[in-house]
Amino acid sequence: MSTEIILTNARIVTSDAEFDGTVVIRDGRITDVAVGRSHAPGAIDLDSDYLVPGLVELHTDNMEKHFSPRPGVKWPSLPAVMAHDTQIAAAGITTVFDSLALGDVRGDTDRVLNRERMIEAVRTVSDRRMSRAEHRLHLRCEIVADDAVEAIDRWIDLPLVGLISINDHTPGQRQFLDPEKLRHYHTKKYGMTNAEFEIFSVRAIELHHKNAARNRGEVVARAQARALPIASHDDATRAHVQEAVENGMTIAEFPTTREAATASREAGLAVLVGAPNLVMGGSHSGNIAAIDLVSEGQADILSSDYVPASLMESIFKLPATGTGISLPQAVRLASLNPARAVGLCDRGEIAPDRRADLVRVHVLDGAPLVRTVWREGHRVV
Repeated sequence: MSTEIILTNARIVTSDAEFDGTVVIRDGRITDVAVGRSHAPGAIDLDSDYLVPGLVELHTDNMEKHFSPRPGVKWPSLPAVMAHDTQIAAAGITTVFDSLALGDVRGDTDRVLNRERMIEAVRTVSDRRMSRAEHRLHLRCEIVADDAVEAIDRWIDLPLVGLISINDHTPGQRQFLDPEKLRHYHTKKYGMTNAEFEIFSVRAIELHHKNAARNRGEVVARAQARALPIASHDDATRAHVQEAVENGMTIAEFPTTREAATASREAGLAVLVGAPNLVMGGSHSGNIAAIDLVSEGQADILSSDYVPASLMESIFKLPATGTGISLPQAVRLASLNPARAVGLCDRGEIAPDRRADLVRVHVLDGAPLVRTVWREGHRVV
């Protein structure tokens, strides 16, 4: 039986415009987008709230905190994944790539010990259509890990896998070219003493020399054989970007310098930056500010990373920054652009024949508040 939903009196944000209008949904798809108000019986009046496309998130490790709310605590899997899913959907994200670390430079941390539980929980709620958002898997391959290739072989063929990224968090590499920045980061975040950091650093560098080059080649080959998109991570130099290009990567996650971001754009990679960085006005690690890259036209995709709500906050923050970025341009950074970067051409914009993934947003004192979310025409929030 065909179902029709009419959303009217909305401030609609398409990929290139915003206007007061009406969206018609039939059987989970957008069938019409029109200027003006509908007087059809049963039309839902949105009271001039914004209507934006459902957001598409390519990199979030938000799920980890629900599985281990404190160090060493293992929360039950299904309640954990559903709590994560609720938070994601309430942030206006209708498609999420849960980024799961298949290794950690610090060894068998909670994120590594929980990886199988997280994957199985996502599979369960997806198979049973229990989730509000659509969940896919982003496998983050820490290439210094001894079991990096074994882990990728175990999970890469799961139907939910849609993105692979190559990570190397060794001291002196990528995000932390300056080992002193890494020392400060680890002693502050993980409570390491200087002596413990020295032991960790020596071990991590040994693992890098032992595994990184070989594992990178193995993981990249497997991703390419399956035509999966591949992302680099924390590139800092032109040499890093050149390596990414040689490996067939198409997304540059969180470049840490202007040099790397510029080189990535020149090479045709889609540059992904952090929305928390943008909301807070800078990087907590001392790297390039996301607002600088966005305002210079060096960024293509926003990611909420570790704060789901930051994605919508950053979208509505950008037009007020004086950078000349319009609301439709800002919305594309978190919807159409990420969708296209991973080959999802059926969503990410308010247009006929696209999935009816939609978010009603009310702005109160400059803050965007998500009021209602539809996924394929079904209300989920």
